[in-house]
Amino acid sequence: MNTRLITLFPLGSLLLSITAYFYPVLFVDAKVAIIPLLALVMFLMGMTLTWAHFKSALKQPIIILLTVIIQFVFMPLFAYGLAQSFNLSGAHTIGLVLVGCSAGGTASNVICYLAKGNVALSILMTMASTLCSVAAMPLLSFLYLDQSVAIPVLSMMQSILMMVLIPVLLGTMLNSFYGHWFERIQGVFPALSSIAIALIIAIIVGLNQQNFSVVSLSVFFAVVLHNSLGMTIGYLIPRLLKYDAAICRTVSIEVGMQNSGLSVALAIKYFSVSAALPGAMFSIWHNVSGSILASYWHQKGEKLKK
Repeated sequence: MNTRLITLFPLGSLLLSITAYFYPVLFVDAKVAIIPLLALVMFLMGMTLTWAHFKSALKQPIIILLTVIIQFVFMPLFAYGLAQSFNLSGAHTIGLVLVGCSAGGTASNVICYLAKGNVALSILMTMASTLCSVAAMPLLSFLYLDQSVAIPVLSMMQSILMMVLIPVLLGTMLNSFYGHWFERIQGVFPALSSIAIALIIAIIVGLNQQNFSVVSLSVFFAVVLHNSLGMTIGYLIPRLLKYDAAICRTVSIEVGMQNSGLSVALAIKYFSVSAALPGAMFSIWHNVSGSILASYWHQKGEKLKK
């Protein structure tokens, strides 16, 4: 039943998002629930981990470094190339490039969990790319946009601490010491996480409904291709280097799913509301595409068990 729920997750998420687009009033007031829901997902994720998972992930610094390099080399390059190919306006080009210059997003950790990737490694990758973005994002934005942007490093790290690290560590601690109490219900955690993520996506759609109504098809296709190229290159490079499937999935998701929320905030602060539209669109799309990919990989993993 839980596997079936996760398999149906993309469809359920899409239907909920469509509902939110046409009836945003049902979801906009739930804005305050986004952070608690994300923290809940991270806690449930932690409940499937032990300290051994993190010890194992820390023994693989090369793949963490490789992921950061792939992220900050290819994602800005793809963004700029797509903006030129689709002849996007100056504002939309700025927005897409800012997405490309961003670090990995916290949603990547959740999607990695559902896709049966290496969750502990994913969390460490997100933290590493976030720290590197302090220097990389201003430099890359100057390189591609001829304007440097200031990165709110303290607020970013505080958000990761409160929304990701603490809930995950609490869940990991509980599972490490009292995991035998929860063995019978551990299979429920991915399904609960899927429901929480679908709600988060729907709330984001409801909040951005007016913005999406004015986004052109060229911006939409540029965002879709940007995300797809990131996930593809993120999978192919470690695969060519002979890493196992779980790590390839993890890198693919980490590279393709950006901290688009930060790019939206920076676009509004330094440029315009119009420049924030690609980031807002990316926030929705990378969750949808990530959910579809997670469902496929989860289902594939279940078939291999049989």
